[in-house]
Amino acid sequence: MALKRNPEPESEVVQDNSISGQKAKQLFSKESSKPKKENKVLTTFSIEPSFKRELEELFASMGLGWAAGIRFSLKEFSKKHSQE
Repeated sequence: MALKRNPEPESEVVQDNSISGQKAKQLFSKESSKPKKENKVLTTFSIEPSFKRELEELFASMGLGWAAGIRFSLKEFSKKHSQE
């Protein structure tokens, strides 16, 4: 079931104090306390299949999938080289 924003002013709307009503109000409120999550960008690159297998095994041993492992590696590389 989809929730729709009611265009009427709140003073004319019947107050809904149920948990689902409160969550819907929080979801659709303009003053969100959390910063919006940034969307990811799809990138492509080419590597040798043997090197990819090595990385996949390394990431699997860390409990990460391919994409999460690549993101982790890039963040660590960035941290290491931004401190120099």
